[in-house]
Amino acid sequence: MAGGKIQQKRHQHRWGGGLPFEKSKGQHILKNPMLVETIVHKSGIKPTDVVLEIGPGTGNLTKKLLEVAKSVVAVELDPRMVLELNRRFQGTPHSGRLKLIEGDVLKCELPYFDICVANIPYRISSPLTFKLLAHRPAFRCAVIMFQREFAMRLVANPGDALYCRLSVNTQLLARVSHLLKVGRNNFRPPPKVDSAVVRIEPRRPLPPVSFKEWDGLVRLCFNRKNKTLGSIFRQKNVLSLLEKNYKTLQALQATQKVQMEEDKVSSDDVTVLAEMIEELSMGDDDEKEAEEEEMEVEEDVDLVGEGGESSSFKDQALRALKQGDFAEKRAAKLTQVDFLYLLSLFNGAGIHFS
Repeated sequence: MAGGKIQQKRHQHRWGGGLPFEKSKGQHILKNPMLVETIVHKSGIKPTDVVLEIGPGTGNLTKKLLEVAKSVVAVELDPRMVLELNRRFQGTPHSGRLKLIEGDVLKCELPYFDICVANIPYRISSPLTFKLLAHRPAFRCAVIMFQREFAMRLVANPGDALYCRLSVNTQLLARVSHLLKVGRNNFRPPPKVDSAVVRIEPRRPLPPVSFKEWDGLVRLCFNRKNKTLGSIFRQKNVLSLLEKNYKTLQALQATQKVQMEEDKVSSDDVTVLAEMIEELSMGDDDEKEAEEEEMEVEEDVDLVGEGGESSSFKDQALRALKQGDFAEKRAAKLTQVDFLYLLSLFNGAGIHFS
């Protein structure tokens, strides 16, 4: 009986009665031809464009991309899908313009491309987004299918319920817009959640900021996004972190001439955001904040009169907040411009976050 159930389950996830899909690999094939046409149309592909496709599956989207682009580079992890794609396009007029790369898109070196169009496994959404944004030379745009909640976090504005560290970090590097909602029944097998297609256009030039410093500040603020900034920078654990960063920086400067090149942005620096953002699980922001507020009952102490460097850091931090009129503001309502200004005020006061 158990064996029979397993066979039945596998049969339900076969493509045309043949190739079985593996949900564990995030394989949900887009089956609606009108939706495929819409995605390709909204991508704005030119006849001279090289298109990167990630997770082509059985090639439904690939076929339409080949009809409008100069060439398509498709990265596929599953060797069975690679064989299926080779069989599908072998001997067709498109075969010479399709390059297949078998491997993990997060680990392989990506070639040059103008546009990325992809229906990706949802579990790689964060690291893939930032890997693309770190790619050089920069591409023109990416049109990607994400899990709907993740997509809504990418495009969220200050004050929105889903506005978070992911929103701030992505929008620092790119203009992000929502294109269309996609119901789960447009896939085979259908996923458990709805999806959405998002357009991502890298900013040129990138803002002149150290992304380690940037994410250190944003992480600190969004871990307690509903607290005022004045409250956050009065907490003992926050002041201890700033003091530790200061001593580390002083030690480095004592042993070598370290110059922070904040006007020089490298792709390696951008990938820092990908590594850091992975620590955030979708939907756990409020839960995480509640846990930290419990921990801060003893830590949220007024250090006035305590002497030592912690008190000095508190005074410097509060002066910087007051200078920019940030003390009573909350991270959940700050824009990228606000965070950039706030970071410049802190750095000017000798306060660092990495």
